[in-house]
Amino acid sequence: MVTDDLRATIRNIPDFPKKGIVFRDITTLLKDKNAFQNSIDLFYEKYKSIKIDKVVSVESRGFIFGSVLAYKLGAGFVPVRKPKKLPSKTISEEYDLEYGKDKLEIHLDSISQGENIIIVDDLLATGGTMNAACRLVEKLGGNIIGLAFLIELSFLNGREKLSKYQIDSLLKYDSE
Repeated sequence: MVTDDLRATIRNIPDFPKKGIVFRDITTLLKDKNAFQNSIDLFYEKYKSIKIDKVVSVESRGFIFGSVLAYKLGAGFVPVRKPKKLPSKTISEEYDLEYGKDKLEIHLDSISQGENIIIVDDLLATGGTMNAACRLVEKLGGNIIGLAFLIELSFLNGREKLSKYQIDSLLKYDSE
């Protein structure tokens, strides 16, 4: 099965960034041309029959998958970034972190009312970052068709925060 092959290309780094966490390192998938191509093809298969106007991705690893998928779908690509990284007028959305808050921004003119949007990122953990990205897209009038993730850490329950959206994850990890 293709997803088993993808899972085999992801390197597990124990105790990173802190003790008790197993970091899922996707750089090993990205350097494997077949695994990278297969992951993009799996995303493409999920959305190819739906009219998608824009693919939105959160920095930085989300850009890798989102931009290539936008190209394959014939859609535009919209980056969501940390504050003060985008050069034109933006709107922002604050979200909670484990210990504090952070913020995301999107260009004010990046999405038009009623456009069909998918949001792509490499990882779904607690859902806070993606929830903020969804709020940004909706503030601009975008119609979120789905959320796509390479990896979902299902034991962190991020899907619950995003329950009103269609979620597609290529790989799920049920435990640390």
